[in-house]
Amino acid sequence: MVTDHADHAVRPAATSGPALPASLTPALLQRLTARVSAAPDAERVTTTAPYTGAPLADLPVSTPAEVEAAFTRARTAQRTWAATPIPDRKRILLRYHDLVLARREEVLDLMQAENGKTRRDAFLEVVDIGIVSRYYARNAAKHLGPKRRRGAIPLLTHTTELRHPKGVVTVISPWNYPLSMAAGDTIAALMAGNAVVQKPDTQTALTALWSMELMYEAGLPADVWQMVIGRGSSIGDALMDNADYMMFTGSTTTGRTIASDAGKRLIGASLELGGKNAMIVLDDADIDKAAEGAVHACFPSAGQLCVSVERLYVAESVRDRFVAAFVARTRALKIGAAYDYSVDVGSLTTPSQLRTVSAHVDDAVGKGATVLAGGRARPDLGPLFYEPTVLTDVTPDMTLHAHETFGPVVSVYSYRDVDEAVALANSTPYGLNASVWTGNGARGRAVAARVHAGTVNVNEAFAAAWGSIDAPMGGMGDSGLGRRHGAEGILKYTEPQTVAHQRLQGFYPPARVSPKTWAGLLTGALRVMKAAGLH
Repeated sequence: MVTDHADHAVRPAATSGPALPASLTPALLQRLTARVSAAPDAERVTTTAPYTGAPLADLPVSTPAEVEAAFTRARTAQRTWAATPIPDRKRILLRYHDLVLARREEVLDLMQAENGKTRRDAFLEVVDIGIVSRYYARNAAKHLGPKRRRGAIPLLTHTTELRHPKGVVTVISPWNYPLSMAAGDTIAALMAGNAVVQKPDTQTALTALWSMELMYEAGLPADVWQMVIGRGSSIGDALMDNADYMMFTGSTTTGRTIASDAGKRLIGASLELGGKNAMIVLDDADIDKAAEGAVHACFPSAGQLCVSVERLYVAESVRDRFVAAFVARTRALKIGAAYDYSVDVGSLTTPSQLRTVSAHVDDAVGKGATVLAGGRARPDLGPLFYEPTVLTDVTPDMTLHAHETFGPVVSVYSYRDVDEAVALANSTPYGLNASVWTGNGARGRAVAARVHAGTVNVNEAFAAAWGSIDAPMGGMGDSGLGRRHGAEGILKYTEPQTVAHQRLQGFYPPARVSPKTWAGLLTGALRVMKAAGLH
């Protein structure tokens, strides 16, 4: 779950830590913040660097009127963009792909400075955007092009399905994966011929602005992508009231509100929301590989990942071996702040997230949970660090048993048989991601098919399903509506239109044939078509 933070003004106490990289010059930060759709004399908000708590960016805040003005500009630009041939859009997106890869060090610095994650976790976002941009550049024509459909009367009805862009899409993106979430959903919307007005989370707005700047550098026409900054309580209504479609990644609570508001306006919405993701270790799993996989499943981006694992279910016969291997690997992780690849786990991003993680662990320990690794904040490393934490003896009366923590915390449970493992994995209203570990791929896939989750990985944590861009990704139940990636990830940004051309004879009888005779002829024709195997 990612929340729309209301506590950006609550800053952690500044501590010593790594200085900002040289690439993040005042000129760069000023150039990026100038791209926000806001008045010259707008109210300002200051973000802080999670590693140190020191001030980072001074951003202008958009008013509802400025959001409406952004939509007006975007709507005008969208008409021309929608008429731009797909091959021209493709060339722009492939140039963007190349720019992101060429300037990756700059955006890695930005992501780390704003989010506090490690460089290896930040780099995976660069890889993700490379894959997504290449996929939609090279597959948009296939997904969006006219498609012949079976007509009402064989040979006489020529039917075609067309796809038209929605218009202007609102994208509300979170702070936890500031490049993947800001650019990934926007790429598909743009390739479908839409304009985008986006509200990134203020904490990581620089990364989103950087991505938008590169898209314009790649050749995107002016005003097709607009960026606004502000609290949802201030500009949320303007973002909803002017949108032709809503794309939101964040908390289930906010997602329900957006779904309700979109329903009242009769516009579509795609929502990727919270999760309480499970990993199942079967009794035939390679324990060392499963333990290593669990580390990668639970602690990337300090656990601030919608598809990360917070529940581990291990077969009783291998539980002790698995726990020993997993805890040893967890304790060996290097936690710290560094703008290079030297650390394994970085910082939490906001004070509110540190409070949530601390409260969940303290509540569990106070009610009898056992800490096998971690379990404490690390203010000696920086204001928002928390150790990777492994708990056992977790019971239903503890907050983190069922509620998403969204931090580097996982609970380990055991099970007797596969049926119980599946039942435990499914004992949640969420259904975003899951993982199954086994020495038998067919067995793993069979178990995966029984898990109530939008994506399930076998012998992988989440990257296999997430990186399979040609397949849909999204949640079931309280984890959301709609899908990103694949055909569904771009078609959701379009309106389907059926054009049917009737030639020669239709369903009504010719002038010299009585209705009764015509009904008999049509009835016979239907029987013939069934016998011939026609659909």
